[in-house]
Amino acid sequence: MTMTHAPTTEAALADIVTESFRTKTPLVIVGGGSKDGIGRPINAAPLSTKSLTGITLYEPAEMVISALSGTPLAELTGALDERGQMLPFEPADWRGLLGSGPSEPTVGGLVAANLSGPRRITAGACRDSLMGVRFVNGKGEAIKSGGRVMKNVTGYDLTKLMAGSWGTLGILTEVTFKVLPKPEASAGLVWQGLDDAKAVELMSAGLGSPFEVSAAAHIPADLASGTAQTVLRLENFESSIAYRREKLATLLKRFGSPDHLDSRACQGFWWQIADVAPFAQMDGAVWRLSVAPSKAVALVRALRRNGEAKLFYDWGGGLIWLLAPETVEMAKAIAAAAKAQGGHAMLIRASADYRAESFAFGQQDGPIAALSARVKQAFDPANILNTGRLGG
Repeated sequence: MTMTHAPTTEAALADIVTESFRTKTPLVIVGGGSKDGIGRPINAAPLSTKSLTGITLYEPAEMVISALSGTPLAELTGALDERGQMLPFEPADWRGLLGSGPSEPTVGGLVAANLSGPRRITAGACRDSLMGVRFVNGKGEAIKSGGRVMKNVTGYDLTKLMAGSWGTLGILTEVTFKVLPKPEASAGLVWQGLDDAKAVELMSAGLGSPFEVSAAAHIPADLASGTAQTVLRLENFESSIAYRREKLATLLKRFGSPDHLDSRACQGFWWQIADVAPFAQMDGAVWRLSVAPSKAVALVRALRRNGEAKLFYDWGGGLIWLLAPETVEMAKAIAAAAKAQGGHAMLIRASADYRAESFAFGQQDGPIAALSARVKQAFDPANILNTGRLGG
């Protein structure tokens, strides 16, 4: 059995990576384990960050919080909740989708995956709230990038680079976030029975309006109990919501009269969208497709021609969640359709055998692939960190 490395300090972690670099021994980076089923399976010595825990800085008045990478995400969000604050990007919890059971999402895993929910379209992604990081690169060097204030831009691009790198460039040991006050209330406007094209038109109009729509989603009829639902969210003060809800309904009256979701129902709906809950109990591969909203309907039409598929739209149609059969032919069709519309396809959930097939987890080619290879070489010259997880 392969021994799991479980360092309790950054220095100890760096020593392990230094030795692995010297011996060219591959490592698989493990946090809470909630997202281990994403990407290609890796046969390597596990290095766990679970013992690197604790909130190291919290200044509510400055709206800044720092934590070690193995800190359970629930611990960090709980501390923020007590002071009426939040991570702006609405982090998702994919344990239900991935079937990862009692595993605990960690702060480091959140950043490594750049997990961002429906509010991303207005508040930005995880990487946009990330102010600083500490990490150990593939040579065992401990590196600090960024700072506690947004004006400190030293290494700021490096900080953003670590978000979404999936442990392939370095092992996060500490992260610092800018946080925001939680909205006083939220409300949803729901239009029933729109087709995909009309729904994307409505979402785009709502998001482009001056009424501060903070999220938009469309659930087609086959996922919404026979009647399609198109939903916009308003947040902030109760009085402001009432005014904006009336104005938004008037602006969008050509799509019909909307129903309303109160604050509690609205919160539940958007957590379901963030967590991809509609697909949690359904069999099949789950893909995340990113595309310009203007191209979304054409992409969906192409995908539906290629076989049985279920889907829903998030971020005004810029993000499409797709459930499809686990076949290599379908994977190739999805990647080709996304590329044809100038978009990107990423496999999020599938069996280990399917993930190990010839198609890549995050397909890249041309100049982008060449740039990624150069960055990987600079950060991990011995190619020992999560080697092969992203394909290629």
